[in-house]
Amino acid sequence: MSVRSQLLKGILEGCILAVISQETIYGYELTMKLHTMQIEVSEGSIYPILLRLQKEKLIVGEMKKSPSGPNRKYYTLTSQGEEALEEFKKHWENLRDPVDNLLQRGGRI
Repeated sequence: MSVRSQLLKGILEGCILAVISQETIYGYELTMKLHTMQIEVSEGSIYPILLRLQKEKLIVGEMKKSPSGPNRKYYTLTSQGEEALEEFKKHWENLRDPVDNLLQRGGRI
């Protein structure tokens, strides 16, 4: 597994919560949104995370009629999901800033 894949695996859940917080969205559309943000992830990686987030009650899925083709499951954030997203943001900022500082110094402390 590449370094990029390993890093992404650790933050993908927070990224998914962030996208869902902006709009009600279905799985394939979520994958495409992440791709437009240059977060390359396969649908096969997204759906297990969506299932886990539902089990944790961070998101809810609702089947809705699709304008084209079969019904789709659209996901929205719950209040627990909003709290989890805020927690992710705090952890991300606490990690991002020191790592950025370290990398900008070329590893010199």
